[in-house]
Amino acid sequence: MGDAVVSARMRKNFENIHAHYDLSDEFFGLFQDPSRIYSCAYFEPAELSLEQAQYAKVDLHLDRLAPEPGMTVLDIGCGWGATLKRAVERHDVNVVGLTLSRNQHAASTALLDAVDTDRSRRVLLTGWEDFDEPVDRILSIEAFEHFGFERYDEFFAKCYDILPAGGRMTIQTSISYHPEEFRARGIPLSIDVLKFIKFMITEIFPGARLPSTQMLWTHAERAGFTVDEVVSLREHYVKTLTLWGDALEANRDAAVAIQSQTVYDRYMKYLRGCAQKFADEYIDVLLVTYAKD
Repeated sequence: MGDAVVSARMRKNFENIHAHYDLSDEFFGLFQDPSRIYSCAYFEPAELSLEQAQYAKVDLHLDRLAPEPGMTVLDIGCGWGATLKRAVERHDVNVVGLTLSRNQHAASTALLDAVDTDRSRRVLLTGWEDFDEPVDRILSIEAFEHFGFERYDEFFAKCYDILPAGGRMTIQTSISYHPEEFRARGIPLSIDVLKFIKFMITEIFPGARLPSTQMLWTHAERAGFTVDEVVSLREHYVKTLTLWGDALEANRDAAVAIQSQTVYDRYMKYLRGCAQKFADEYIDVLLVTYAKD
């Protein structure tokens, strides 16, 4: 019975990820920069290009992890592989990537196979639930939104168990607030906002849920982690989403040809709408650093 439950759960996770991330690499390429990094960039300094800002974000994580040569770095939700490649090239480490997307698995494997290094590079088509190998550092960039509230304790316990004493982990995730928090901050929670949230979790990221800031503390500390640092990247996501929207809009004809007018309209609604919600402070995005003392 236990195996059947886990199998059914993972099947649903795979389906949710495929629904978005396996839409079409060609379609995503119309608005991504050459790195293919699909998460909030870090525009510091402000004049960085989107590609430069994406690598600046990756470096923000890697600098906080401070991996030493020969260590093993795990990327949970590794996307198209650019973060893993950066870790190998900048820090001379072994890397393991986890993804539930077949397209991302193929692309990231090919990207890492081309790196000139003797270090181990692996990308596994599996979730964190089925990964039990010891690693030295963990990072997860905007995959946490897909894990589900009911699995946070399990996730943090797993990460704590596979890290050594002195191990470090970074998580970057969008977060939202309880209705009472919106009221306390004087931000109206209108019907239009609620409709947009429903649109996002049904038509763009099926099954996704945004944690609260408190959840990122409580569940991690329950597992034994110490929260070392929390950085908000909200303004950087406004710029990232705006640039993605501008790029997709500039490639409208190609987008419609690759997918359809319906898909193009859906993604423009998502990119423009999210940029506005971050700007209006309905949502934030945090980079949290954890330590296993």
